[in-house]
Amino acid sequence: MAKDGNGHAAAMRKLRRLVKGIRVAMMTTTTGDGTLHSRPMATCEALDEDGALWFFTSCETAKVHEINADHHVNIAYSDPENDRYVSLAGMARVVRDREKMQKLWSPMLRVWFPRGLDEPDIALLRVEVDRAEYWDPSAGLFSAIVSRVRSAVTGAPGFPARHGRIDLRHAEEQPRAA
Repeated sequence: MAKDGNGHAAAMRKLRRLVKGIRVAMMTTTTGDGTLHSRPMATCEALDEDGALWFFTSCETAKVHEINADHHVNIAYSDPENDRYVSLAGMARVVRDREKMQKLWSPMLRVWFPRGLDEPDIALLRVEVDRAEYWDPSAGLFSAIVSRVRSAVTGAPGFPARHGRIDLRHAEEQPRAA
């Protein structure tokens, strides 16, 4: 991932703000026959200093086998109550770094890993994000009200969110009309 200073830092700040508080994401991988396979995943660290997402996993899962065969993944965050949606595409890999696992461990993870970090096949998934697409209500309250009134009057769907894309490889943002 290119880190060109201000552009990259600004893109990371924006993405961190957009995913803040959304604990569960849908991770999509590709199966051996090309089918897309999604499942919910609890985010342990969202966009660290290197722009990576971190998730705990067991090594003997379909997702790990799929990631080992094809590292491309999509991570989708959804916050419908606040009209916030973020889709992150990148490359995933399995990491068995005990120190990082200790840093990211949360007692809530015992639901999936009853023996904690002593589980024999526990690992982390590190997703290095390359591209992002988002829908964000930062257009403001007035725009949201106008969009909803227009939708109510005309029957046409209204969506007040700002839509944009960010290419983290080049740290450039491409705003789009919603």
